[in-house]
Amino acid sequence: MREKIEKLQKFIEESNHIVFFGGAGVSTESGVPDFRSKDGLYNQHDVQFEKFNPEYLLSHSCLTDHPNVFFEYYRQKMDARHVEPNITHKVLAHMEEEGKLLAVVTQNIDGLHQKAGSKKVYELHGTTLRNYCSWCKKEYPSDYLFESSESVPKCECGGMIRPDVTLYEESLSDEAVNGAISAIANADMLIIGGTSLRVYPAASYVRYFRGKHLVVINREELDVRLDPEKDLFICGSLGEVFKELN
Repeated sequence: MREKIEKLQKFIEESNHIVFFGGAGVSTESGVPDFRSKDGLYNQHDVQFEKFNPEYLLSHSCLTDHPNVFFEYYRQKMDARHVEPNITHKVLAHMEEEGKLLAVVTQNIDGLHQKAGSKKVYELHGTTLRNYCSWCKKEYPSDYLFESSESVPKCECGGMIRPDVTLYEESLSDEAVNGAISAIANADMLIIGGTSLRVYPAASYVRYFRGKHLVVINREELDVRLDPEKDLFICGSLGEVFKELN
């Protein structure tokens, strides 16, 4: 591990346009559960929601057909307002401040990268920190949905207020997608961390990388082609790796 971290450090030092592409494994070390692991949200057996498929509870269909159920589940499971960034978030923010990191591309919706200080973050699946009216598009603060006394929150225009999160059955934001692809295509180094690369279309964006160094940091191997001369795979937690970087 020490040798690999030293190699990673060397790659970082010789790169000036680094992009980090991260998934749920970035935030699990802050205590945010992922979705599909044995302890993830989809494997939590809540009597209240047991008649629904877990993915349905975070779908556009659930929001429109059973909004009471959607918002109850959302309030119970998606509130990350009091979660703090971990060492990975903080090191990435510092790398950006030093001019090394071009951007963070994240599949997470918890806003922890921004909380740590990152400025250029492409949130492929949106964020729980923003809300808006589905009719007039008026924006509402992050606390609004979690603290609203209404089971289904309504805007003054009568429209339903919803989270700015890409739900199942919805398309990703063109702005986030285009920004992420552009950043990856212009990177001289891409670090992939804490993701299984099984969630599409987001996982397909890594194929736009044409830079020099591709680094994967994950607890399990991914289906990514690596050149042993200029790329690197580190099996382990992101926190273990990032705390060793200078």
